[in-house]
Amino acid sequence: MSRVAKMPVTLTGGAEATITPLQITVKGPLGSLSQSLNGLVVITNDKGTLSFDVANDSREANAMSGTMRALVNNMVNGVTKGFQKKLTLVGVGYRAAAQGDKLNLSLGFSHPVVHQMPEGIKCETPTQTEILIKGIDRQRVGQVAAEVRAYRSPEPYKGKGVRYADEVVKLKETKKK
Repeated sequence: MSRVAKMPVTLTGGAEATITPLQITVKGPLGSLSQSLNGLVVITNDKGTLSFDVANDSREANAMSGTMRALVNNMVNGVTKGFQKKLTLVGVGYRAAAQGDKLNLSLGFSHPVVHQMPEGIKCETPTQTEILIKGIDRQRVGQVAAEVRAYRSPEPYKGKGVRYADEVVKLKETKKK
């Protein structure tokens, strides 16, 4: 069995799990998330502790047991604490402003870029050069952050662009004659 799947997931902070043959639903103070189940993994709920076992001894079942455990753990963390990604704008005149469910970006183009936030994702701009993307679904938060970063990813000569707060951009040296 997968090493990851051997560790049980504890339902903390008011989270509740409902397991049906087709999906698992986790409800918490911040919301509710659902994930479809794979037939290769058996999930059991024992008084707030979720255990993951393989249905057979195949390699795919072993891999899926660890994957399902990680997905359910992220669901529990999402509905209790939530997830956030922080982006930083680097460059002269690069600004961001959150207005409702839209993010207005000024990234040096001839036009402003407006990114529509999907349902369940919130966006904040503490300063003009910082963007906080928050939500309960880890995958959707990361996907939205990647989409915003893709508008102007950091270039390798001056480092200008949209980058993650913990991202390190290696700068190249310019050509010499």
